[in-house]
Amino acid sequence: MINESRLLAQFLEYVQISSPSRSEGAMAQRAAAELAAMGLAVQTDRAGETFGSDGFNVLARLPGEGESILLAAHLDTVSPGQGIEPVIEVGVITSRGETVLGGDDKSGVCAILEAVRALQESGAAHRPAEILFTVGEECGLCGAKALDAGQLQSRTGFIFDASGSVGRVVTAAPGQLKLRAVVHGRSAHAGNAPEAGVSAIQVMAKAIAAMNLLRIDAETTCNIGSIHADFATNIVPDRTEIVAEVRSRDAEKMYAQAEHMRTCLQRACDEGGARLEYAQEVSYLSYSHEETAKPVRMAVGALERIGCAPVLQAGGGGSDANILNQKGLSCVVLGTGMTDVHTTKESITVRNLCDSTRLAYALLTGE
Repeated sequence: MINESRLLAQFLEYVQISSPSRSEGAMAQRAAAELAAMGLAVQTDRAGETFGSDGFNVLARLPGEGESILLAAHLDTVSPGQGIEPVIEVGVITSRGETVLGGDDKSGVCAILEAVRALQESGAAHRPAEILFTVGEECGLCGAKALDAGQLQSRTGFIFDASGSVGRVVTAAPGQLKLRAVVHGRSAHAGNAPEAGVSAIQVMAKAIAAMNLLRIDAETTCNIGSIHADFATNIVPDRTEIVAEVRSRDAEKMYAQAEHMRTCLQRACDEGGARLEYAQEVSYLSYSHEETAKPVRMAVGALERIGCAPVLQAGGGGSDANILNQKGLSCVVLGTGMTDVHTTKESITVRNLCDSTRLAYALLTGE
């Protein structure tokens, strides 16, 4: 069924097509052409225009009998992702070390494509499917957010985009809230009259020192990603800005953590004579599926049929599944064998690449 040499050749080709977020155009065109060459009805959109990308989402339909399912992966990679040179040693694929590999998420893309090819060649009975390749996943799930989900016939979906060996099923994932806070102090000459000033850095430092950060509980994390103030040493700084995120699989906890941080900031400003400028925005919502949920049961059944032990886990990151679940589908994320993603040490084994393809095939042909 699965043509391992063809699968490997395509993966090695695809990772060498540069497609960092917002520059996925060439990869989107290649994937669309591949699906069309298989005889599938292909449509594209203008999702890239919504976030400054030259790419677009690709949607194709595979006819079959029964209830349609969605198989999805994303086309973009993180940086450094240009000039990727894949290397294979003892069944393990890596880059030469100066870039990411791009298995996140071209492993998912190639597994789905090869599964469809193998299915067509075998002539086996199968359910209908929608194949979705999105853009801008790595820069904020932008392609999925721009997708017109009303055009999808499937109500159940499988996103091939998780690290960990094939068998991992991400049944729950956190939502994410991003916040930006600016403390406005009062400038003064730091040598002649420092007491006339209000140091925004000092006020911000006091606020941060009072915050609970990093691991809050088993479901919730929080991190300040940047802090910015740039002044000469002889000026009491009148502005300091932070950008932070809160993630939680419990929406109430996510909002509560953000309010805790806002309270710390406001209290420090009130005590220090500064003014707070604060804004927050939910990037995506959490999702959670019980073991009895349809996509979980289908994934477990398919994994057992191909001889891979299912491992049901809650994840710590967002994916297109967060958006698609929010838009009315019931989706889980599946492991493809990626390791050390978003680093120059990223790798994937040929075995996992093949197992991902077998899993996609089993989902298409199974009950």
